[in-house]
Parts: sequence; structure tokens; C-alpha cells
Amino acid sequence: MNANRYFQPAESTAYGEFAAIVTPDSAGWARSGLRVLELGPGEDCTFATDDAETLVLPLSGSCTVACDAEFFELQGRRSVFSRVTDFAYVPRDATVTVVSAGGGRFALPSARCETRLRPRYGPAEDVPVELRGAGRASRQVNNFCTPESFAADRLIACEVLTPGGNWSSYPPHKHDEAGEGEAELEEIYYFEVGDGPDGPGFGWQRVYGTPERPIELSEEVRSGDVVLVPHGWHGPSAAAPGYDLYYLNVMAGPGADRAWLIRDDPAHAWVRSTWEGQEVDPRLPMSSAAEDGTAAEEGDDAR
Repeated sequence: MNANRYFQPAESTAYGEFAAIVTPDSAGWARSGLRVLELGPGEDCTFATDDAETLVLPLSGSCTVACDAEFFELQGRRSVFSRVTDFAYVPRDATVTVVSAGGGRFALPSARCETRLRPRYGPAEDVPVELRGAGRASRQVNNFCTPESFAADRLIACEVLTPGGNWSSYPPHKHDEAGEGEAELEEIYYFEVGDGPDGPGFGWQRVYGTPERPIELSEEVRSGDVVLVPHGWHGPSAAAPGYDLYYLNVMAGPGADRAWLIRDDPAHAWVRSTWEGQEVDPRLPMSSAAEDGTAAEEGDDAR
């Protein structure tokens, strides 16, 4: 299988105000989507959600969101590394207007769905922040739209922050078959990478398949790049030493339950047992709802 279609370099799908566009049709699957909206100071964008519930998630900058006679002020953030952000949920079959007084970049993760919920505001202070793994597998996960943290029909989304030199999405795992301990979910990775003193940084992402469903992707990733995971094991997401790594995960699937269940690659699942007794990287947490906050919880998922 040609894996190149699953790696979309920054700006390669840009159109109009959108720096990146992934639709279920362009990805070749059923539900998961993502657009990255770029607005200059004072600019606005009006779009239709059609058959997909959608979030407005500031990557940098602040904005106002209008939908169904509701009006949300999003404080946003300076960058994905500076703090956990607030966000807005807008339903399917809606017209949405985003206005940014100072300009910014805004992720619009989405999922085709059947149920129309009401528009809602997601406060940054309500986003559960976890520290996962240990040692060089330490990372931070902002669970802003996971099944336990925020109600949606199909959409699952989270952010992962990985300090330079660490690995996340590790051990490699998959979620492409419905069954005990595993849910079928299509997944999008959107990356941003911290700069170094002399220019942009980079990271690395791998996706690999099974004999029955082969896929192979091993790519250097930089800010604005997108990786699609239709099936197969994925991980690690590696942050090169010196460059912190951020990625936004967008997931949705056909199952009746909105569940985020994964299965580790059996060849590498043993790595989890080595974390016992190791300290979490002291550089974590990298952010919280406060600009310099430190509150976080610990967990051990593969993300």
C-alpha cells in the first residue's frame, strides 16, 4: 500500500483561509475530519458544519464563535506549548462564524454524526490533564474532548505534549477492530514542533500494519504536517532532542459506543512494565489552564 497519501506536509491541502483540510472523503474513510483555520487580525470566517459535529480549538490567538444564537468568547493561548486552551463545540447542521480580533490559528476537528447536540463552551479549567508513561516515554495528555471529559456524539479528540528527546504514542498500539478491549477508530495526527535557536524543529512518526492489512509510514514531521491513520499500529511519535513536540489527535468510528479503546503491539507491550519505579520527566507538565500552572494527574495510556 502506498503510504504517501497518509502523510500530508504542511500547506499541501491548504485552500482559502484553511491551512490544512482533511475530510472523510479525502481521507478515504467514514467520519473523522480536520481543518486548520488561519485568520489575520480582524478577519472572520463563516462555515457550515454540514453532517459533522465540530470543535473550535485555538492553537494560537483568541476568537469569538457564533452559532445558533449562542456566542462564545475563547481566550485561547499564545501557542500550543503555553497553556491548555478553552474551546467551543458546535453541532452538525449549523452555520458558524469565527472572528479573531488579533488573528490566530484555530483547529476545527470534526466527526460525521447522527445526533445534533447543542452548542457549548469548554472551559480550559475543566480540561483533564494527565501525565502518562515514565522516563523517556513521559508525555502530557490534555483530554479536552474524550468520552469521560466532554459529551459528543462521535468525536474524540485530545492533545499530546512531548518534551524534546521523549517518545509518545508508545508502546505502538492500534484501534482498527471492534472487540474486547479495542474500538474501531479512524485517527488524524496534526503536528506542531517547538523551534530551536536557529530555526524550526522536527519530530518523527511511524505507522505500520499487519500482514493482513499492510501499511508502512515513517516520516519526519514538522509544524503543520498531518498524518492519517486508517488502520494499523501507530507509534512512536518521537520528539527530537531539543525540540518539544505537540500533536492533536482526532478520532471517530462506527461503533454504537463512543469509546477510546486500544490494543498494544504484543511485541512491545512489555515496555509498560519497565515504567514502574521510573520518575515522570520533571519537565512535565509543560502547560495547564494557567499560563504557568502545574496541576496534573497521572495515567498510563499509550497515547
